[in-house]
Amino acid sequence: MKMSRSAVFALIALSVMLVPLVGYCSVESTLGAIQSKLINVILPLAAVLGLVASAFSFFTGNPNARSHLWLAIIGACVGFGAPSIISFVRGLVN
Repeated sequence: MKMSRSAVFALIALSVMLVPLVGYCSVESTLGAIQSKLINVILPLAAVLGLVASAFSFFTGNPNARSHLWLAIIGACVGFGAPSIISFVRGLVN
């Protein structure tokens, strides 16, 4: 398979333009943004959904509803307390 000259030139030009972008990327800031989204958005949302599911289990008369409720409360404490827990662990490490 033979590539045309214009395709080779376009491929080289594209790679030259993309190389500086790779050099300027920051893995630490990207991981920090992912951690921030996880802690501030996803964990509280999961905690609230767990509480809703356990309340639904309780209202439908499930025999394991009490354990579901306790597990949801523990999950909510972990979910809403995650920023404090992480800052505590960071303080211990530093």
